[in-house]
Amino acid sequence: MKPEAFDVVVLGAGAAGLYCAATAGQRGRRVLVLDHAPEPGRKILISGGGRCNFTNLHGADPARYLSGNPRFARSALARCTPQDFLALVERHRIPWHEKTLGQLFCDRSARDILGLLLAECDAGGVDLRCGHRITALDRAERFRVETDRGTFEAPSLVLATGGPSIPKMGATSFAAEAARRFGLGVTPLRPALVPLRFEGPSLDLMQPLSGVSLPVRAACGGARFEEALLFTHRGLSGPAILQVSSFWREGMPLALDLLPGVDARDWLLSLKRSQGRSEARTVLGTRLPARLAAALAEGMGRLADLPDRSLSALAARLSDWQPVPSGTEGYAKAEVTLGGVDTADLSQKDMQARSVPGLFVVGEAVDVTGWLGGYNFQWAWSSGRAAGLAA
Repeated sequence: MKPEAFDVVVLGAGAAGLYCAATAGQRGRRVLVLDHAPEPGRKILISGGGRCNFTNLHGADPARYLSGNPRFARSALARCTPQDFLALVERHRIPWHEKTLGQLFCDRSARDILGLLLAECDAGGVDLRCGHRITALDRAERFRVETDRGTFEAPSLVLATGGPSIPKMGATSFAAEAARRFGLGVTPLRPALVPLRFEGPSLDLMQPLSGVSLPVRAACGGARFEEALLFTHRGLSGPAILQVSSFWREGMPLALDLLPGVDARDWLLSLKRSQGRSEARTVLGTRLPARLAAALAEGMGRLADLPDRSLSALAARLSDWQPVPSGTEGYAKAEVTLGGVDTADLSQKDMQARSVPGLFVVGEAVDVTGWLGGYNFQWAWSSGRAAGLAA
């Protein structure tokens, strides 16, 4: 059977793929989107607790993205900014709100963002076909995509299938494998924005505190974030930990300040003088969750009975606790994948492969990974539009 011909074939019906397809389609290109899942946008629908943190007001800052080339994202982010995508959200009359740190969410549901993308694809005449499993991929004069439900050809091919994070949603490393097949480099893949696991004495402390949350300052690998930490039965999670997890590597300690903004040593020594009869756990409980205060003060009695060196040691644990993770919770719990198609092989202007004309790579499949808080969606919009304007 003769292959169906298109101008552009986009592999992946996620955020980057759909926005790329809509952009190309509205330029008059005949666009096909293929996805192996039974419906489009599955990761979009579960994002942000079901409300989709669709961008961040600071999302145009390339310093908030990790990449082998920190400057690579600059061009695409400048051409499609958070304000540009927000204007599209408002044009579709989607109610939204800002949470902390510039994070923008839908008031109602993530389904509103998926609806926006599908409407934009419809406006561009995009042909969207789900439930197609790719069986072969090659390039002669044109790109040829064989699936279990037909064969398709086009002069332009867009890899937009993301990375292997959240495999229960059907995520795979297909984009990396396809890129290698076309001779592109791929930087090492690893889970990012992911909870961290611990073993030994650190886990012995953490397990009884499962469910306890508090604001902290967390640092690792030169990065520092002030957000919430959550104890789990396997270690640590919460926004602060997810953020530093992208910078963590095996064997590295975290640096956790459980009382950000407080000089813990001066505070404890001052209380020893003014409230010496108070129990250590009671004093800690004025600034920390009760269960955590009790765990940190275990075996301690009244402040007046504790030598200054003991209070200094406690202060060090409060302000610079350095547990060493044993690993991460893996792709099953990772929000995104760190690494991807090497930016050295891509044009930062249009995301096209330098050595393979007509081949584009967008979104999570590229070695560009944003901070937690809407940055990865912004990269999807920016990279997808850059490719869509050129494909």
